[in-house]
Amino acid sequence: MHAARNDAQGAEGAPGAAPVGTTVSVRVPGSTGNVGPGFDSLGLALGHYDTVTLTRIERGLEFDLSGEGAAGVPRGPEHLVIRAMQAAFDAAGAGELPPLRLRAHNVIPHGRGMGSSASAVVAGVLAANALLPEPHRLSPDAVLQVCSQMEGHPDNVAPTLLGGLTISYEDEGRFHSVPVRVHPDVVPVVAVPDFEVATSVARGLLPETVAHRTAAVNAGRAALLVAALGERPELLVPATFDLLHQPYRAQAMAPSFELMTRLRDLGHASLISGAGPTVLTLANGAEHAQRVAAAIEEIAADAASSAHEYQGRTVTWRVHVLRVPEEGAKVSVSTQ
Repeated sequence: MHAARNDAQGAEGAPGAAPVGTTVSVRVPGSTGNVGPGFDSLGLALGHYDTVTLTRIERGLEFDLSGEGAAGVPRGPEHLVIRAMQAAFDAAGAGELPPLRLRAHNVIPHGRGMGSSASAVVAGVLAANALLPEPHRLSPDAVLQVCSQMEGHPDNVAPTLLGGLTISYEDEGRFHSVPVRVHPDVVPVVAVPDFEVATSVARGLLPETVAHRTAAVNAGRAALLVAALGERPELLVPATFDLLHQPYRAQAMAPSFELMTRLRDLGHASLISGAGPTVLTLANGAEHAQRVAAAIEEIAADAASSAHEYQGRTVTWRVHVLRVPEEGAKVSVSTQ
């Protein structure tokens, strides 16, 4: 995505919003950032989907929210989807949002390192863009810029937008993302714990500097990971080795780090998903994925394991065998 043109730039006046009764639905996948050694640069789409539906109404702002974290999110202009929509309207020079009804069903868990905030941002920006008249819509590059600016970096929003594996970078204040096809044998297995770790807390544990040797090791493993995910899944175990961020975050998610370590000792390509605390294992084929799921259940049930206990209570894990979607978020529009 390198086209720098914003299709809305230069439009005179605020473009009219879609008529009352217009409905935009967005099915948006989750994502994992970092993918082990690819800190703030690699992202992988996960086939775990939120569904967001926006309907243009006569007046007001209405909410119908269900699923993961629905009880704890705001029901007003500060809702992340609504804020993302307004950011898109601002980028298009379209003024204030029209009256809307937001229906959202969340499947992606909040605060677990599976891209829930990035998915909300992408859903909002794409929905807002679809409500604009076609001549005033943001270009794909402008959509990436708005989403990345809201998230602070593109490593989660890019795979949510594009699907598959993405390599993202910043150049002279602009974000760019390159999609890479993932080998069909790569099967993500996620173990989602019943506790959260705020991204701000996880990021705050990182040191300001690292040794040159550490940086060199991670650069090599990140390069290997691109090859492993694209063509050589048998190399996923060495390719997911990381020294840049995971060791420093262990103290904030001891059960996750223990589970990841034990899975890697068994020969599985396990890592901390994003900023954690979900543990992601990249299996090589469906049969291997089932073995990984069984290993997770066994380790989690081991009363002697720190993956079993956390802060004086028993940790429970939800295990999902997912897929890497080849395509990103999907938008559909209908009118009454």
